[in-house]
Amino acid sequence: MAEQESANRRMDWRPWVTGGALGIVVGALIAWAGIVVFAPADEVLDETPYTYVEVTEGEVGSSISLNAVASWETMPAGTNQASGTVTSVELIGGTAVNAGDVLYRVGLRPVVVAAGSVPAFRALDVGANGADVQQLQAFLASEGLYGGAQDGDFGWRTAQAVREWQAGLGVDDDGVVRLGDLIFVPELPARLSLDPKVIARGATLGGGEQAISGLAPHPSFEIPVAGAQASLIPVGTTVQIRADDASWSAIVSEQIPANDSGEVRLLLVGPDGGSICGDGCAGIPTEGQSRFPSEVVTQAPVRGVVAPSAALISGPDGEVSVVDQAGVSHPVTVAASAKGMSVVEGVPAGTRVRIPASAGTR
Repeated sequence: MAEQESANRRMDWRPWVTGGALGIVVGALIAWAGIVVFAPADEVLDETPYTYVEVTEGEVGSSISLNAVASWETMPAGTNQASGTVTSVELIGGTAVNAGDVLYRVGLRPVVVAAGSVPAFRALDVGANGADVQQLQAFLASEGLYGGAQDGDFGWRTAQAVREWQAGLGVDDDGVVRLGDLIFVPELPARLSLDPKVIARGATLGGGEQAISGLAPHPSFEIPVAGAQASLIPVGTTVQIRADDASWSAIVSEQIPANDSGEVRLLLVGPDGGSICGDGCAGIPTEGQSRFPSEVVTQAPVRGVVAPSAALISGPDGEVSVVDQAGVSHPVTVAASAKGMSVVEGVPAGTRVRIPASAGTR
C-alpha cells in the first residue's frame, strides 16, 4: 500500500516536469523570434552596391511631334469678262502661269492671261487707243508676233499681230480682240487660282465675275501650339516637315499670340528665309488648309560620349563630374542633354559611372 502511494506521487509531478520543459522551449522560441524580428537590421544601404552604367558613344537629341499648317494667301488678280458656258478649265490651282497661257474656255473659245495693270473692259480693234492697247502690244511682242511701237495705237500692224495670235489659238483670225479673250493680271509669271464655285466645267458666266486670284509665291506655314509649348520653342528653332515623299526644313521666325485662350502661332520660313516647300509647293492645295506632320527640334542631335544625366554631380562651384566604379571623380563638360541622357566631355567611352550619383568620392 505504501509502495502504491509512492508510485502515485511520482506520477503526479511528471506532467509538471513535462509542462515546465515545454514552457521553457516555447519561451526560448519566442525570445529568439523577438530577437530576430525586433533586432536592428543590417546596414542594407551600406551593403547594397551602387548601380553602374557604362558610358558609350552615341547621340542625344529631342523633338516634339506637331502638325504644321500650310495655306496660300490670295488676292484678287483678274476679272472674267467672257459670257457663256465654261467648256473646259485648263488652269490647275496654284500652277505658275506665263503670258499667253490659256486659263479656261468659254463656248470653246480660250481665255488667255496677259500682264497689265489695266483690266480688260472693252473689245479692241483698229482705231482703238489707250493703256489697254499698249498692254496688248506688249503681250503680242512677248509672243514674238509684234515688232512695232508700243504706243497704245491699234493700227494695221497691231491688227496683223492679233490675226497671227488668233490663228495659233484656233479661233477666227479677224484681228478683233473680243471682251473676254484676255484677262490682264498685274504681274507674270505668277501663281493663279480660279474660284471653283464660279469657274467650273458647265458653269454659266455672264461677265464681271471676280474669280481669278493671285497666290503668294509660296504658301505660308505655321504651327499652332499652347502657350506652355511655345516657351519650349523659341524663335530660330528648327522644324522638319514631312510630305508624302519629301522632307522640308524650316525655322520658327516669329511667335504670335492667336487668341485669348493662350494659343500661340509659330510662323515658319525656309532656312534661308524664303520658300519652305520649293518645287513641292505646286502639290499643296490652294483651297483651305493642309496639315503636315512635323518634328520640332527642341534639342539638335549631338554626338559624343553619352552618360545618364542622373550620374552627373554638380559641385558647390558649379563644376560637374561623374564618379567611376573605383569611386574616383571625373570632371566633365556637358555638351547636350535630353530625355535623361547627356553628352559629356572629359571621360572616355567605356567608363562605368555610378548611378545614383553620390558626392562621397575620394
